[in-house]
Amino acid sequence: MTDATIPASTAGSGSASARSSLLTVDTHTRRRRSSEARFRLLGLLAVSLGVLALLGLLASIFSNGLSSFQQTYIRLDIHLDAARLDKAGDRNPEQIAKVSTFGYAPLIQKAMEEKMAAAGIAIDGLSANAAAELISKEAPAELRRYVLADPSRIGQTVPFDLLASGRIDGYYKGRVTMASAELDRNVSPQQLQLADQLKEAGILETRFNWSFFTAPDASDTRPEAAGLGVAILGSAYMMLIVLALSLPIGVAASIYLEEFAPRNRFTDLIEVNIANLAAVPSIVFGILGLAVFINFAGLPQSAPVVGGLVLTLMTLPTIIIATRASLKAVPPSIRDAALGVGASKMQSVFHHVLPLAMPGILTGTIIGLAQALGETAPLLLIGMVAFVREYPGEPPAGFFDPASALPVQVYNWTQRGDPAFVERASGAIIVLLVFLVLMNLIAIVLRRRFERRW
Repeated sequence: MTDATIPASTAGSGSASARSSLLTVDTHTRRRRSSEARFRLLGLLAVSLGVLALLGLLASIFSNGLSSFQQTYIRLDIHLDAARLDKAGDRNPEQIAKVSTFGYAPLIQKAMEEKMAAAGIAIDGLSANAAAELISKEAPAELRRYVLADPSRIGQTVPFDLLASGRIDGYYKGRVTMASAELDRNVSPQQLQLADQLKEAGILETRFNWSFFTAPDASDTRPEAAGLGVAILGSAYMMLIVLALSLPIGVAASIYLEEFAPRNRFTDLIEVNIANLAAVPSIVFGILGLAVFINFAGLPQSAPVVGGLVLTLMTLPTIIIATRASLKAVPPSIRDAALGVGASKMQSVFHHVLPLAMPGILTGTIIGLAQALGETAPLLLIGMVAFVREYPGEPPAGFFDPASALPVQVYNWTQRGDPAFVERASGAIIVLLVFLVLMNLIAIVLRRRFERRW
C-alpha cells in the first residue's frame, strides 16, 4: 500500500500526506520531467539533423547525376562510300581495317551537310566543319566498328544515331548557355542555334542513355561517350571472388572458434586479432595486396583477381564476427537437446545450430559484400585506377584481365576537368547506391525467409 491509497482518516497529518503523495508534483519531479523533455528534444534534434544531412547529400547527388541517364543524339543517314572505305573492292577485312577513323570523319560531315540541306537549315557564319563538330569525336570510331563487324554493308546508306558532343549535350542539360558559349573555345553560339534548329526538325533528340551502363570509359575529350560497362563487370568479378572465398572461409573459422576450439591463450589471441583486423583502415589491406599478391606472387595489376583477394581479406573479419554473433544467439538448449537424443557434436552444430543461425550469417555476409563493393582505397593501390577501355574476358581467364570498379570509376571521373565528367561521376554514385540498397534489401529478405523461432 502506498500513501496514495491510504485512507485520509489513517494518513496522519494532512500537510504531510500532501507533501508525500505521488499525485502531487513537487520540485524534484518537475526537474526530472524537464530533464527528460530536454533529452528527448536533443535526441529528436540529432535525428533531424542526420536526416537533413542525408537528404541534402542525396539531393546533391541526384540533382547532378540524374542527367547522366539522358543523352543527346543526332540522327544521320550515312553513305558508306566504297571508294573511301574499300578502294580495292574485294571486301578484304584486313584492308578495310587499315582505314583509320580519319577516313570515316568525312562521311559523317557529308551526311551532316546533306541532312541540313534537306531540312533547309542554314546558320550564317557557320562552316561545314563547325556544323560537323556538333557530333561527338567518338562517332568515327563507332562507325568504323560498325563497318568492321560486317564489311558487306559498305556501299549502303545506313541510318545512324550518333552521339552529340559534350557541349551540345550539356546545352540541353543546363550546363552550357549562350553566354558561356561566347567564352568557350569548344562551342559557339552559332552551333547552339544550329542544335536548336536540328531539334525542331526532329534530327536531334535527347533520350534515355542505355550506353551509360554498357559502354567503356572514354578519353578526356569524349565525356559524352564514357560509360560504366567495364567498371560494372569488374565489380561483379570481384564480388564473385569475394563471395566464393570469404563465405566458406569465414563461416568455417567462425564455427570452429565458437563450437569446437578450446578456450586457451591461443584462441584468445586469434579472437583479439580478428577484432583488431575489423578496425584496420582499408588502405592497409591495399598495401598488403600490393606487397603480397603483385610484388611477391606476380599477379597482374588492375586485375579483378587481385582486387577480389584484397577485398576478401578485408571482408573476412566482418563475416567472422557476424557469424559468431549469430551462433551465440542460438540458445544452448538447442545444443543440449540434440546431444541428449544421441547426436554428435558435429551433428548438433550442422543439423540444428547452423540452420538457426543462417539468417544472421547471410545478413553479415551481404553487409560485408556491400562494404567491399564501395571500397576505393585498396583498389587504387593495386592499380585499378588505370584507364581501361577493353572489357575483361569470360571467367576464369577474365579474372586476370585489366578492369576497373565502380568506386574507382567515380574517383577517376572526379579528377577530370570537363564538367560532363562530374555529371558522369554523380550518375555512377547513383548506380553504386542502387546496388548497395539492393544488396541490403536482399539481406532483409533472406533474413526473414530463413528466420526460425525456437
